[in-house]
Amino acid sequence: MSVEIALRAARVRYGPLEALHGLDLALPGGTVTVLVGRNGSGRSTALRALAGTVPLSGGRVEWRGADVTRVPAHVRARRGLCFVPDLRAVYATLTVAENLDLAAPGRQDDALAAYPELARLLGHRAATLSGGERRMLALARAVCSAARVVLVDEPSLGLSATVASRTYELLAALAGPPAHAAVVLAEQRVPAGLPPGSLAYELRRGSLADAREIT
Repeated sequence: MSVEIALRAARVRYGPLEALHGLDLALPGGTVTVLVGRNGSGRSTALRALAGTVPLSGGRVEWRGADVTRVPAHVRARRGLCFVPDLRAVYATLTVAENLDLAAPGRQDDALAAYPELARLLGHRAATLSGGERRMLALARAVCSAARVVLVDEPSLGLSATVASRTYELLAALAGPPAHAAVVLAEQRVPAGLPPGSLAYELRRGSLADAREIT
């Protein structure tokens, strides 16, 4: 498996607190990788560092071997990185249809096939949706993208068990052909149903504590 994107000795500080302590993560393409850990373990910060939404105080981010540490988040997005944060992942003042048009231009039908629950809500502003509906809207951007790197923080947040299971299947499919994306999820624990060969990295207090392959 070739490395698609990586953190190399990455450090992130929030004021006086260091959230990542020289973290090394090599994330392969064509694979689902799960970053697991308790709140405060650094898993969300690791995704934000990869996406470029928080700056590093040390170390670097490499994408296919090139140093992209100073490349802004919007440029990383244009180059093929899709990041779905756990909060504020949709445009609240826009309708569902407008959000889908921005997130997946020309692929609204694909988004509705993934999440048919959104079809009756196309004219509704995102601010009026329930937490689960907003989550589906945000996830539609990821599952309909042709991104090389897909980062999702807490995919199942606010979803029913049935929709969560469908979501993991959709995200896992992105790691397969034709995209062969590097799919990286931040979770409190490894979810059921991920394909064999997926990777799990446990973070504790901003450091890597354990790594294993899911069989």
